[in-house]
Amino acid sequence: MAKLQEKAAPILRVAVDVPLYRLFDYEIPETIAAERLKPGLRLSVPFGRAQKTGYLVSLEERSEVSGVRLKPIDGVLDREPLLSPGDLRLLHWAARYYHHPLGEVFASAFPSGLRQGRTAVLERPVRYMLSAKGREFESELLQRAPKQKLLLEVFRQCPDALSEAELAASVDNWRPALKQLAAKGLVKFDDSAISAAVAETPPVKGNPIVCNPEQTAAVAEVCAGLDRFGVFLLEGVTGSGKTEVYMQIIGKVLERGLQVLVLLPEITLTPQLENRFRQRFAVDIEVSHSKLTDAQRQNAWLSMQQGAGAILLGTRSALFTPLPRLGLIILDEEHDASFKQQEGFRFSARDVAVVRAKLANVPVLLGSATPSLESLYNAQAGRYRLLQLPNRAGNAAAPAVRLLDIRNKSLHEGISEPLFAEIRQTLEKGEQVLLFLNRRGFAPRLICHDCGWVARCTHCDANLVIHFREQKLRCHHCDAEQPLVKSCLSCTGSSLRPLGLGTERVEQILPELFPDKAVVRLDRDTTQRKGSLENYLRQINEGRADIILGTQMLAKGHHFPNVTLVAILDTDSGLYSIDFHAAEKLAQMIVQVIGRAGRADKPGSVILQTRHPEHPLLTTLIREGYNGFARQALAERNAAALPPFSHQALFRVQAGDPFKPKAFLEAVKNLAAAKQTGGTLVLGPVAAPMAKRAGSYRYQLLLQDANRQALQQLLDRLLPEIDKIKKEKNLRWSLDVDPVDLY
Repeated sequence: MAKLQEKAAPILRVAVDVPLYRLFDYEIPETIAAERLKPGLRLSVPFGRAQKTGYLVSLEERSEVSGVRLKPIDGVLDREPLLSPGDLRLLHWAARYYHHPLGEVFASAFPSGLRQGRTAVLERPVRYMLSAKGREFESELLQRAPKQKLLLEVFRQCPDALSEAELAASVDNWRPALKQLAAKGLVKFDDSAISAAVAETPPVKGNPIVCNPEQTAAVAEVCAGLDRFGVFLLEGVTGSGKTEVYMQIIGKVLERGLQVLVLLPEITLTPQLENRFRQRFAVDIEVSHSKLTDAQRQNAWLSMQQGAGAILLGTRSALFTPLPRLGLIILDEEHDASFKQQEGFRFSARDVAVVRAKLANVPVLLGSATPSLESLYNAQAGRYRLLQLPNRAGNAAAPAVRLLDIRNKSLHEGISEPLFAEIRQTLEKGEQVLLFLNRRGFAPRLICHDCGWVARCTHCDANLVIHFREQKLRCHHCDAEQPLVKSCLSCTGSSLRPLGLGTERVEQILPELFPDKAVVRLDRDTTQRKGSLENYLRQINEGRADIILGTQMLAKGHHFPNVTLVAILDTDSGLYSIDFHAAEKLAQMIVQVIGRAGRADKPGSVILQTRHPEHPLLTTLIREGYNGFARQALAERNAAALPPFSHQALFRVQAGDPFKPKAFLEAVKNLAAAKQTGGTLVLGPVAAPMAKRAGSYRYQLLLQDANRQALQQLLDRLLPEIDKIKKEKNLRWSLDVDPVDLY
């Protein structure tokens, strides 16, 4: 009797982190049982002359590669897949929609260490607790050691052991104080497992704040839909208590034993929200953003993936973290452009979050005082459910806003005489002033008064910015810098003048105008050191700062209860732009800055300095608020057939040769014309608004269609052909689906 033929071993289809639109086939070595191989596993694979981490996508009966002997994988890095079937579906969708190589999309779901093939072992967090001596110790004996006294009080307010993350959220630079308390025998390392008391503790500490009717209605509506998919747009004016709404909904989700993903646009917003969450919730809260170490991010990822963590608080990159018991996704400040990845895998965290919620059949809550026009359009179309908080929480009243015409008025480094008088009156009442200028550095350009020469970056089509304190000229686009020159490089004259305003220049004049007042400047230059932002915020909230000066980091999420006067020094800088998104972004920024005034029981006022007091954007914002602007802007977008009434995909190309990018995009344009079957507009190619950046010349080609599916189908046909175009070695191209800017 003939012997039955053995079934051939399956072929492994693997995604590898390389910029190629294809998967790679590998054999299973005899030392590895085929039964243990499942999609979602990390594999160690040979790739060229190197070894890489691959991600198992599927097992196939036969290879797509013929005539070549397949290489076997080197090993399996995980016992069980780190990605669930739901995680895999989301990554496949994202790769298809954004037309990005699947290997790079898979890699984006993992922290750096796991991408490099490290073992997926969750390290137990180090915890500390009061000793018996510490519980009885009189804290007044630590009067000469205020940091130790503060840390001791933190321990006493929490009956359980505290992790390093919880200590860092409560006390800045806590390690030296902890070391001293431990040396005195007041604090000890907790080497026990998590206590039964902690395990039995309800997820919410104490009683939540009593909400106003609008907050109560928003909480009730979202909680009524916790068992199914739905998109809720929470539009709440600044100070209306959106965070309290978030926390009450999160509490209900935690009571069901489910996990919550909370995404924020900026790292700077994370510490204060983390602190509020830790005060409210008795669960493990993990944090993920780029300022953490690779080990910290990996531990947070594994904690959520293994179900130990209950809340993940993170920025855009945390979106793809596996959550086996996902119950709710929240995006705070959903309008913020930081939710769009601008390099590599150019995904929108907001849009992918909605898809993730749909795949998981859970609700997603988008919150903002100034919702994006896309989200408002979706609410009008019935795809999102609009929840509104029109009033500030408590007794806080909306600030009075007025335009200040500064034409023909003398300015003291950007401060007009009327504004000077308003600042002085506010400070005399013991209240704080916030001055907003969205431009860091001393001045945006250095000009020769004799011949008109301007200091330019040699690598970009941009002026060099003066950083006076460092005596540097710096490009804010490529970070190139050089010493501040003393004479003109064109005529050798010495009449060099700073032109324009930056926060550093305004900071220099404030002590002269208000000599006995403390000034705090918040921008990227002053907050680079770890903990510096937290120190400044503590100084402001403790009343040790009178004037707060800063850039857009001031506009997002901060609560300054004693700030009663807010002034935007240069409202006009964003009024004129070639990008149709600019008006929306400017309106959002102005409204967010306005929201910093009068947050408590003190009335606030806002002054917008402008040379264009009749500009329609400004007058509409003052008369009708953000909703009035949004209605007008959506009508204009509709008339011009711009998003959200159409859909776009932007090809960007750059190369060291000024002619190659345009030639490449001309070839792409010809392919698009040959491949399209509908009415997709193909616009360009044209030079990018900043045609040269970091030594590369940049061009763009825009595809636009009223039908999203038609645009996607054209891209499906077009991309395989683009790879066949002969291109220079140093030419790089990328595709941005749903671009949020045209720069």
